[in-house]
Amino acid sequence: MCAMPGNPNRAGGLEAPSVRAGRFTVSVQVNGERREGDVEPRTLLVHWLRDTLGLTGTNIGCDTSSCGACTVLVGGESVKSCTMLAVQADGAEVTTIEGLADGERLHPVQQAFWENHGLQCGYCTPGMVMAAVSLLAEHPHPSEEEVRAGLEGNLCRCTGYHNIVKAVLAAAGATAAARVAS
Repeated sequence: MCAMPGNPNRAGGLEAPSVRAGRFTVSVQVNGERREGDVEPRTLLVHWLRDTLGLTGTNIGCDTSSCGACTVLVGGESVKSCTMLAVQADGAEVTTIEGLADGERLHPVQQAFWENHGLQCGYCTPGMVMAAVSLLAEHPHPSEEEVRAGLEGNLCRCTGYHNIVKAVLAAAGATAAARVAS
C-alpha cells in the first residue's frame, strides 16, 4: 500500500489528489462511471463506496481485513476495501458487486453462485463473488485446492464452503465454454 495518497498510474508519475480544507478531491472510475468527491484523508474506500456513492453491496464485516466481505476489484485485482484509503483509489478503476452484471444478465460467477447455492445468509456473498472473479481472471482453470486457497481470505460464517467452491468451479467451466463458443 502507498504510504502517500496519490496514484502512480497517472501520467507524469505519482500525483496527489487536490486538497481543499483538509479534504482531498478524488476521481475514480467506479463500475464504468467516473465518480468524483471530496474525502477526508482517513476515509476508507469501503466507507466512500457505501456512504458517499450508495453502493451498499460492498459489506463491512470486520474492519480488520479478516473477513473479506468488503472485497472489490481495483484495477482488476481483488482488494479488501477496508484496508485501502479512498485517496489511494484516486485515478483507479474500481468494480463493486453492483458493476458485475450486464443489465439483467448476471456475471458468470454470480450465475454460478445462484445455480449452485453458493450462499446462505448472503452477507459474505458479494466479497466471495468479487474474490472469485479476480481468482478466475488469474487462474481460469483452477483445481478445487486452488479455489480454496484463492478464497482463504474471505470468510463465510454460515456454510462449509462446499457450495461456494462448487460455484467457483462451475463459473470456471462456464467461462471456458463461453470462450470456446465465441
